[in-house]
Amino acid sequence: MSFDMPDYVIVGAGSAGSVLASRLSENRRITVLLLEAGRASHPLSRVPISFGLFIDHPGVNWRYSSVPEENTANRHIPVPRGKLLGGSSAINGLVFVRGQALDYDSWAQMGNRGWSFSDVLPLFQRMETFEGRGDDHRGRHGPLRVTEEADQNPLYDALFAAGREIGIPQNPDYNGASQEGICKTQTTISRGRRMSAARCYLDPARGRENLQIVTDAVVQRVLMEGRRAVGVVCRYPGGPVTIRAGREVIIAAGGIASPQLLELSGIGRPEVLRTHGIEVQHPLDGVGENLRDHLNARLQWSLRIGGVSYNERMRGLGKLREAVRYITNRGGFFSLPSAPLLAFLKSRQGLEQPDIQCHLVPYSVRSAKRRELGTEPGFTTACYQLRPESLGSVHIASSDHRDQPAIKFNFLSDPLDRRTMIDGFRLLRRLVHTKALDGLRGEERSPGETIQSDDEILDWIRSHAETAYHPIGTCRMGPRGGRTVVDERLRVHGIDGLRVADASIMPTMVSGNTNAAAMMIGEKAAELIHEDHGSR
Repeated sequence: MSFDMPDYVIVGAGSAGSVLASRLSENRRITVLLLEAGRASHPLSRVPISFGLFIDHPGVNWRYSSVPEENTANRHIPVPRGKLLGGSSAINGLVFVRGQALDYDSWAQMGNRGWSFSDVLPLFQRMETFEGRGDDHRGRHGPLRVTEEADQNPLYDALFAAGREIGIPQNPDYNGASQEGICKTQTTISRGRRMSAARCYLDPARGRENLQIVTDAVVQRVLMEGRRAVGVVCRYPGGPVTIRAGREVIIAAGGIASPQLLELSGIGRPEVLRTHGIEVQHPLDGVGENLRDHLNARLQWSLRIGGVSYNERMRGLGKLREAVRYITNRGGFFSLPSAPLLAFLKSRQGLEQPDIQCHLVPYSVRSAKRRELGTEPGFTTACYQLRPESLGSVHIASSDHRDQPAIKFNFLSDPLDRRTMIDGFRLLRRLVHTKALDGLRGEERSPGETIQSDDEILDWIRSHAETAYHPIGTCRMGPRGGRTVVDERLRVHGIDGLRVADASIMPTMVSGNTNAAAMMIGEKAAELIHEDHGSR
């Protein structure tokens, strides 16, 4: 494999990096090299339910885990991240959520000009072809196909009725003007197939002579000359290689790997670098700080009647019937996202916007880590706080790029987070204990009715909740100072020729799943780079 000097070297072909490479290479006068540490694909990735297989699959998943912390019962919490073209968009639960206008307006108010909702809405519209109902907030001609979940189930009807019973509206488009309510999930699925960033952005661009996509290429560090990034040092199956960039290096390795790569390159907090024997190339205290993620608490109930849950439909020969159903009409269990129904709710009165997201699933599982279906019919509800305040960190654990970084979530350290998670837990119970669900609802299997007081609920969350797989913020965007890493144009503070463009730049958490916002960041990065280099 030969590597001529491309104009742009992009590190990471995930949700943002795939979009960025595609959009930059639309200009045939510039050359782009996209480096992905993982494999090209997996034969099952196109099947939506593969998220259950991939959540702990070493072939397509980095399988990170957090360090034990007292706030989460000293557990190692799994942190899945995609390890193939498309990154986590190729293994995720396929839920498409933009977030609230408030999220992006807050970014702009923090000094990030050009990132308000009115600024980023055209990028969201440019991204998508939305195949459902919607208003003028939605896009109809973009590369990413977004559909409303088509699965039908009496449980869904009962949950909509339960919401109405306690004053929660049914929302036809939570990615439109208002997020609040219970709704069918909008998914990155079309005709029963996963719409990853690789499928929608890279596949159509593969024939371009100015775009080179290389897999199994592990970038070990950014090559620096003084205060300028001039390329990368890469481990490739054919041997180590140094690749120089004509214009810029753009890191798009995600919320965990991007700060790790910066630190391995000598960019970060001096005390962290020196501890691991890395020469300080550029001190930048914000690298690896400001980690946020959604802490997800799952409650499970049994069902009184048969034929409703997929626990029964997937027993014995039922698996074969569901497989035939998927092959013939792309429906059924194998076509499902991680949650067919969502709810965006307010945990208490007086809030202007929802602060809780709930996932409603027509089956129960024995293992959250491996998504193994339970043997008895049941259903699962889950909730997390949309905008957590607890801040963690990601820092290298050694100078060896093969060693996983130390991920410290610091979950539940902020009092607001503890209160919101308890209130969200109680709100889920209130929803499920409505009259509308009396004919369906059985016993509460997890955690069980014995867990009642605030302290008992919080202790159970500490011992059982997992992440929702949305790590962000570790290369935070903002004006220089205050532990920020990149400016509003995604340029690393104090270094020429180096940007970060992925979920790690988010100053705060968006209100929902992060894949849509990460892809928008890829669109935005391409726009900024074209403007800065006059290449539009």
